[in-house]
Amino acid sequence: MVICFLIHTVCPVSALSAAESRILYARVFGPETGADDCTPEQRRLMQKEKLHVVARQVRSAVALSREASGGLCVEAVLGEEAAALGEADSGVFSLGNAELFPDRSVVLWLGVQSLAFTLVCRPHENLLLAEGVLRNIARHCFEELRLLGPGAEVLLKSDRVDALLHRLLPHGQLLFLNHRFALALDKEIASYVSK
Repeated sequence: MVICFLIHTVCPVSALSAAESRILYARVFGPETGADDCTPEQRRLMQKEKLHVVARQVRSAVALSREASGGLCVEAVLGEEAAALGEADSGVFSLGNAELFPDRSVVLWLGVQSLAFTLVCRPHENLLLAEGVLRNIARHCFEELRLLGPGAEVLLKSDRVDALLHRLLPHGQLLFLNHRFALALDKEIASYVSK
């Protein structure tokens, strides 16, 4: 099962320092975990801090990957979403027992231009399937929501990202998709997003 999904920045944004990462979209699946003696506001703040820690770790991993490969964070032109996704950096790392989540978890990330797409999964999940789902979500976000375009704001399109996740990652479950079902799902997503 997927614990959470994030879209966040990995390159400096004008309002942030070079070492910060801004979470643009976050979705947590499953029941809330944490101390029972906390108020709902305290639980929400603790969850928000956990997600920021994951985003910072992913930002560091993307920076290390790009530095090792000699890649830079450059802006893409609208219409080059497929090329940007093909050149995306990706990786995986593990979070220890009870480091941020109750059990050990695995973080998969995909760094495309100045954005990162992140899945936090249980350690027993099929990582190849999780990577395929993550790339599929990123592809739909870029193609349907035009996230690489000027002035594209994920914050204003959160309902559409929710709809994508509802179809591609229902209740945090990774789906095995055959070709026909994937095509039908693509048509369904395209018709919803065009509304």
